[in-house]
Amino acid sequence: MLPEPMLAAPTPEPVLPPGWAAEVKWDGFRALLSLDAGRLVLRSRQGADLAPAFPEIRAAAAHLPDATALDGELVVWEAGRLAFERLQERARRRGAGAARLAQAQPAHFVAFDLLRLAGTSTMGWPYTRRREALEHLFAEYRLTAPWSLCPSTTDPATVREWLTWTQAGVEGVLFKKLDSPYQPLARGAWLKYKVRETRDAIVGAVTGSPASPHTLLLGRYDTAGNLRHIGRSTVLPRDAGRAVAQLLSPAAGDHPWTGWTFSAGWGTRETLHVTLVRPELVVEVGVDVARDSAGRWRHPARWHRSRPDLSSSDVPNFEAFD
Repeated sequence: MLPEPMLAAPTPEPVLPPGWAAEVKWDGFRALLSLDAGRLVLRSRQGADLAPAFPEIRAAAAHLPDATALDGELVVWEAGRLAFERLQERARRRGAGAARLAQAQPAHFVAFDLLRLAGTSTMGWPYTRRREALEHLFAEYRLTAPWSLCPSTTDPATVREWLTWTQAGVEGVLFKKLDSPYQPLARGAWLKYKVRETRDAIVGAVTGSPASPHTLLLGRYDTAGNLRHIGRSTVLPRDAGRAVAQLLSPAAGDHPWTGWTFSAGWGTRETLHVTLVRPELVVEVGVDVARDSAGRWRHPARWHRSRPDLSSSDVPNFEAFD
């Protein structure tokens, strides 16, 4: 039986505390894996069975020692960066479709913790001992793709370097207390820092109404002069909503998004009821590094402030991965 995964509490600062190690935080699917008597279990954080969707991981499990369990992340690389949307597409496939995608879009299992080794539970061991055993497992069994060992460091300079890898899809870093055991569902001995950047965008529509906006639909012009939808804001604080309402004007005449529909969330089919506004107001928002294949912000953008001092021409052009 696989345990529930250990969890991480958010931390606002990317500072490696003394007595802790850091690991790269990948833009992928958290997955727990066990091999018992040749049978692979590959389970998502929510408990979904992922093994049928990733036959290359199932085939490669033959290289692991029996009665072994790992915690890690499933990732797919595309054009030099992590492609979460390809991973999501793969998770829905079974049978021949899953086999085809395993060839065209192969996944990797990035292991970052060892829960059981050849029948011996390692969850009570401190992180340092589990990590040493995990590194020994990779060396002894000469594990190669689709297996990958997550980097770990106690060097603050290395952490700072990792935080520059956002163009490759690295979301941030995880900090893990060196003397901590693996505690299912526990938080506190692991911390997560996600890289966030501020970006300017143009408000093209709102949920709610222009007089009382709830969230903002954001865009940027591309080099051809088309207003590209790039994301949606989080719910506006009450004061911010009132201030933004004073700066919005209902759309008059033709609008670049006339006739468009917008999803209520990335990866969902539910549509939003929106009101188009004149694409004139510039706002500053905070975003993480997660993008879809079109370069849109996959997670809601956090409200920072309106920028009435800027015009839409001051906003950088849309680029797939800016």
